[in-house]
This record gives sequence, structure tokens and C-alpha cells, in this order.
Amino acid sequence: MGAGAQLTVTDMRRAARHPVDHKVIGEHRRLGDVHLHIVNISAHGFMVEGELELSRGERVVIRLPEVGRIEAHLIWAAEGRAGFQFERIVRFDDFMRMIDALQPNPRLRRSR
Repeated sequence: MGAGAQLTVTDMRRAARHPVDHKVIGEHRRLGDVHLHIVNISAHGFMVEGELELSRGERVVIRLPEVGRIEAHLIWAAEGRAGFQFERIVRFDDFMRMIDALQPNPRLRRSR
């Protein structure tokens, strides 16, 4: 028997995304430090705004509150936005603490 459901990218896009305004410096194997502006995040990945010098499939390592270092790879990029998928799903309790840290204003948080 399988180890559980294997989500497709389409299934993961349905995950609740939380709006944030968080700037991080990602580590890239070829480019070194890459400045990213995260505008929404879910337990599966995040979206950034701004032009990137990355191609689909390339990986970055970022550091997030409560989660720590996590690797993500570029799924899509278009019109100054890009979507990254985490290499692992963030645990629910860690994710909720991270959202609390990234969205200090409770009115901006989605209902739980």
C-alpha cells in the first residue's frame, strides 16, 4: 500500500495561501544570494514579486520564522511574479506559528 496521497502541483495550488509582505535572502548554487519578496505563502510553497534570474526547476534555500531553513524550487515565472514549491510540506503547527510571525496584524490573517 502507498505511503499516502501524492499531490500534483494543481492539487497543491488549491492550498490556502496567506498574504504576506516578507523579504528574504535566498541562497542559490550559481548566483549566491538572491533577494526575494514573498507576497503569499502556503504550507506547500510561496509566490514572490520581482524579476528573477532563475529558470524553472532551479532551487533556492530560504530561512523562514518558525520553520528555519527550507529548500524550494521554481515552478513558474511570469510578468514579474514567480511561484516556488517547498521540498517538503511545512507541518501545520509550524505553519500557523510562522503565519502569526509574518502577519502580526490579526485582521490580515485568514480565519482558521
